[in-house]
Amino acid sequence: MNRKRFASVWDAIEDDAVEAENMKLRSRLMIAVRDYIERKSLSQAQAAKLFGVTQPRISDLVRGKIDLFSIDMLVNMASAAGLHVEMKIARGGAGTRARAARRRAS
Repeated sequence: MNRKRFASVWDAIEDDAVEAENMKLRSRLMIAVRDYIERKSLSQAQAAKLFGVTQPRISDLVRGKIDLFSIDMLVNMASAAGLHVEMKIARGGAGTRARAARRRAS
């Protein structure tokens, strides 16, 4: 049996390289914001007030409902927490090339 290795879970789950990269960014941002909430021992209501959202939105964030959050929203939340967001752009790896090859072959 041939076992494939992936750089991240998103590369394995997503067939589209663009969506995989988007999910990677959103997941990192969500984890950073969630960790901030935990480190500061904020209640969901306190976090909601800080981020300018509703408590149910914080509940969605804490429960990892990644599909409900855009990169923009998560960057805004991170900034409101005083977190500095940096971005690194590099050429795609083997997983990205493999997905592109599969798309061309279809």
